[in-house]
Amino acid sequence: MNQDNQVRVWDPFVRIFHWLLVIAFFTAYLTEGEPEWLHAWAGYLIVGLLVLRIIWGFIGSEHARFSSFVFSPRAILAYMRDNIRGRAEYYRGHNPAGGAMILAIILSLLITSGAGMVVLAGEEGEGPLAGWLIATPEMQSGVAPAETHNESEEGEEAHEEEEEHEESALVETAEEVHELFANLTLALVILHVIAVIVESIRERQNLVRSMFTGYKRDH
Repeated sequence: MNQDNQVRVWDPFVRIFHWLLVIAFFTAYLTEGEPEWLHAWAGYLIVGLLVLRIIWGFIGSEHARFSSFVFSPRAILAYMRDNIRGRAEYYRGHNPAGGAMILAIILSLLITSGAGMVVLAGEEGEGPLAGWLIATPEMQSGVAPAETHNESEEGEEAHEEEEEHEESALVETAEEVHELFANLTLALVILHVIAVIVESIRERQNLVRSMFTGYKRDH
């Protein structure tokens, strides 16, 4: 496999993460809550994959580490300018623009998933945020006089109504954020695919295949 100046760039974890994330994202996006369990578990898989990828970004192989593809805004703009002019520097791993895209997708997916868990907790009472989001009044012991008891009940009811109103507003906002960032993620993925095709033509190699094999032709 090392013939024709082939070098190993992507380790097995990065490749498995990449394709599982693709499957999980499109499963969650296309199901759109129908069925709910599939949508939710696809979201959980996305969160799990992202957590592992972030950890791997610090302890993984050379080209998997954030230090190899996180660049300053100036470096990213300079790379894009040089790329348009046809004299961009070659990178074995992610180039500055590609690295910025990876970070944007990770951030967008984290926001999408977090908002989705808020919606799931608020509407279905399920998920890791359910116990935090849904109020469960504590039972009080002892017997109070009728008037005091009634006043206490009225106060509790008003407090519960206020909490329900706040939770309802939070869930509605989370639902809007969830939908917005899900669509933003899709747009980023489409841009990513277009960029991969353009870079494959520019570098004269199949970058999609390299994410399966782990090897790229060195320049």
